[in-house]
Amino acid sequence: MSVDRSPTLTEAVEAYAAGLAPAVGALVRQAASAVPAFAERVQQAGLTVDGLASGDLTSLPILTKDDVLARQQADPPFGGLLAPGATVRRVFQSPGPIYEPELDGPDPWRWAPALEAAGIGSGDVVLNCFGYHLSPAGAMFEEGCRAVGATVVPGGIGNQDLQARAIADLGVTAYVGLPSYLKALVDRFDELGLAGDRWRLGKALVTAEPLPDSLRSLLQERVPTVLMSYGTAEVGLIGYETAPGSGLLPGPGVHVSVCDIATGVPVTEGEGQVVVTLERAEYPLIRFGTGDLSAWTTGPDGSARLAGVLGRVGEAVKVKGMFLHPRQAASVMNGAPGVAAWRFVIDRVEHKDELVCEVVLDDSARSGDDRDRVLEQVRSAVRSGLRFAVGVKAVDTLPDGDAGRIIDARTWD
Repeated sequence: MSVDRSPTLTEAVEAYAAGLAPAVGALVRQAASAVPAFAERVQQAGLTVDGLASGDLTSLPILTKDDVLARQQADPPFGGLLAPGATVRRVFQSPGPIYEPELDGPDPWRWAPALEAAGIGSGDVVLNCFGYHLSPAGAMFEEGCRAVGATVVPGGIGNQDLQARAIADLGVTAYVGLPSYLKALVDRFDELGLAGDRWRLGKALVTAEPLPDSLRSLLQERVPTVLMSYGTAEVGLIGYETAPGSGLLPGPGVHVSVCDIATGVPVTEGEGQVVVTLERAEYPLIRFGTGDLSAWTTGPDGSARLAGVLGRVGEAVKVKGMFLHPRQAASVMNGAPGVAAWRFVIDRVEHKDELVCEVVLDDSARSGDDRDRVLEQVRSAVRSGLRFAVGVKAVDTLPDGDAGRIIDARTWD
């Protein structure tokens, strides 16, 4: 008599990879035929397309964000990674800058399943509080909302008074954006004295920053359904919750692996880098390293799921839903007039990220008027160069070794 048992974690991960192997193998052949730069990448690695056609890509070196940036700088705009004749509807820019093409077709970033898991669909009015300026997140979620039949209010970031009033006036029923920003909107709605019976927002799909249990509990007092999702600017949806705390189910159209940081070999247990293969031959992000750390877990149904984003592989830090890299910070701050030394400090206050640039002023900028002018120049330079609103604080000294660094002082309890 056989006894049913749930699959082990290793078995679940191996079954997930095996199920996608035929599609990945076909993708490799199509991409090599359509995109010469990918065929060259395979050849430079000492491999053959036939050798990768089984769908096992372990021997192919990981493509990093720095690799993509270098390719784009050498061969603008897309580094030769886009198939000739591919239809591009929009082009976005992420810090680096890295340019991301939005390819033709419905819901090209594949967010619809995550929205449906949160109960968002036809008849919903969704307040989209991701940015629409240069970065792709706002457009990504708009495409997904349209695909599930929802009406979109393009809120973007900022203007919380107007957004809170729109929630009341338009009967907004759902939200997509940062979890901390949803908390700010709930607070602003109440501060404006808007009638409680005009709050109909009952569903939220959040991403781009952690969702600790304490914040989820606070949000669920007003928004019963709050689910987490995970994606990147280059790839779109990677994984999403089907229930609170269920782990992130890998999304459609993308093959996900967790790889040993040192070797790049996929692992089934323990932490590693999230490495993805996007199933679009005309823009083959194959074995693309996101730079995010995660680990495999199993969902309620025994399926392989990601345990969320557990950190970063490199020096880049995600703050307010966007990446801040020391190299980019240095390009803005080094040589800034009146600044002798600087560092950025990220903290978490009332479930919101706060970014402060601490500067040591040189002798030319210590008087009152000069001091204020330099601090305002730094604030403006960071806003335009890094796209972050930042507090700027003059200090006498910086701790040893902190000059030119990004200090992450956040806790997520």
